[in-house]
Amino acid sequence: MKKSFTKLTATSRYKLLSILSQTFKDPKSELNFEDPFELLCAVVLSAQATDKSVNKVTPTLFKVAKTPYQLKDLPVEELEGIIKSIGLYKNKAKNLIALAKMLCDNFGGVVPSNYDDLIKLPGVGSKTAKVVLNVAFNQPTIAVDTHIFRVCNRTCFCIGKTVKEVEDHIVDLVPDEFLHQAHHLLLLHGRYTCTAKNPKCDTCPIASLCKKNIL
Repeated sequence: MKKSFTKLTATSRYKLLSILSQTFKDPKSELNFEDPFELLCAVVLSAQATDKSVNKVTPTLFKVAKTPYQLKDLPVEELEGIIKSIGLYKNKAKNLIALAKMLCDNFGGVVPSNYDDLIKLPGVGSKTAKVVLNVAFNQPTIAVDTHIFRVCNRTCFCIGKTVKEVEDHIVDLVPDEFLHQAHHLLLLHGRYTCTAKNPKCDTCPIASLCKKNIL
């Protein structure tokens, strides 16, 4: 018998996302960026860091390195100084410069719009690649971060013991109508309502649909 990765019916999953789409009228990334390259850099910086902390340093970064060609020639010490308030800044600085160099050498300075090429870039894993594909290129991908992983398991929308397990099966469980929005709908719900500590179940708009599998 094929394993089921959800305990919600198709109707319940549709209703859940429909309610969240009314709660978050214009769901979008809370990272500040103007083009795919800026988004890519911001998402790399956001690993194990908050969007707010990234937004504090990217204005300075993008003033001196708005393109891959400018970033690849930036001294690593200068880049470290700009992003030093963000966790793992030394490794992230190294990856950003290597990433910029690869973009220039292999992709003509253009951020690729396909998964296989994106994950070749230094510092870019599956989650980062899928965020860029969804946000910058409007592709129906869902990057499973800690918020989405928590919401999916708590509600039983998509059950998985690991992030990869949820990521591998969630797209098949999302109605076509919500494929472009689902990433941000679930993420924002996890960030502001279905929080890791003290989730706001009493005021949750999808409480009646949630299986309340509290982690």
